[in-house]
Amino acid sequence: MQTPAQPSSTEEHEIRLGTGMGPLKFGASQDEVRSLMGEPEEIEESEDDDEFEHQAWNYLDEGYSLYFDREDDYRLSCIETDHPGIRLYGEAIHGRSPAQIQELMKRHGHEQSEVEKMDAGEMRISYEKEMIDLYFEDDELQFVNFGVFIDEDLEVQWPA
Repeated sequence: MQTPAQPSSTEEHEIRLGTGMGPLKFGASQDEVRSLMGEPEEIEESEDDDEFEHQAWNYLDEGYSLYFDREDDYRLSCIETDHPGIRLYGEAIHGRSPAQIQELMKRHGHEQSEVEKMDAGEMRISYEKEMIDLYFEDDELQFVNFGVFIDEDLEVQWPA
């Protein structure tokens, strides 16, 4: 039997919109993230011409990139993942079609999406209010980028 302190693998890869993923919570300090995830395989600094100064911590083996914005005191504000075990609302979503993802979101009250076709045939579905972008190739979900909620006044809404 698993102890409550150890999240099961299904919980570990569960996207919680506006909150985080598994044990990772938006607003966590770099030290808190390091104690949960260990050292990142690489740390990327933002380019000088980037709108937001940030660091990206890449955990390539696990399939995660974690973003820390300077403006937010380098607290965890965004996660990008292509982990095959990713889940949303308790359902595995990696490899799902755009229609399946839109149906899942609609069942949970998220109807406002924006669809963009990319040059190479890839596709992105964005839910701006929910702060999630879903990227598809050959009609299969490849990776997800999601972040902390921001209100109408552009104030970050850190989870409690």
